[in-house]
Amino acid sequence: MGSIPDSINRLIEEFSRFPGIGRKTAQRMAFYVLKSPNDQAVHLAEAVMDMKTKIKVCSICSGITEDDPCRICSDPKRDRTSICIVEDSADIYHFEKSNAFQGVYHVLGGVLSPLDGIGPDDLNFTELLDRIQPGYEAIIATNPSIEGEATSLYIAKVLNGKDVKVTRLARGLPMGSDLEYTDDATLMRAMEGRTDL
Repeated sequence: MGSIPDSINRLIEEFSRFPGIGRKTAQRMAFYVLKSPNDQAVHLAEAVMDMKTKIKVCSICSGITEDDPCRICSDPKRDRTSICIVEDSADIYHFEKSNAFQGVYHVLGGVLSPLDGIGPDDLNFTELLDRIQPGYEAIIATNPSIEGEATSLYIAKVLNGKDVKVTRLARGLPMGSDLEYTDDATLMRAMEGRTDL
């Protein structure tokens, strides 16, 4: 865009790289930063740089942290016999926000995807096997995608015969939804995972 200064165009381009941010939203964000006081823009830039320099990977769960081990892994109140296996460290945030889980986590760092060349050696499976002991529960919380399902089946297969309880997050119908808008796979999962009343 010739009429917009290069520095604003550059910021719009950078914002538009964010997931879920289209060009129009990126443009609004860039002009918001332009109109904001200089100290607010400085705080934003400092926060980004602070995060990039301080965040590291937890040596136990592979989640993100500023202190190693992370707060969850170092919390003595957490149930270490219950390990929730997630694809990405951002998934931990969703569980922690709900306060529904008091165990610990293990971040795989992705999912199996042979088409993309991602196999078991590319993910944190070895570390998971080192952590899981007989009598533990492995809660598989991968996304309900083809790759997530393949990864959960692989984990179940690897843990088979190791005296580990392997469970999968329930899948089903979200509150407030209509059956006519539900896809077949979700409806099938909801039927399979039905519970007694």
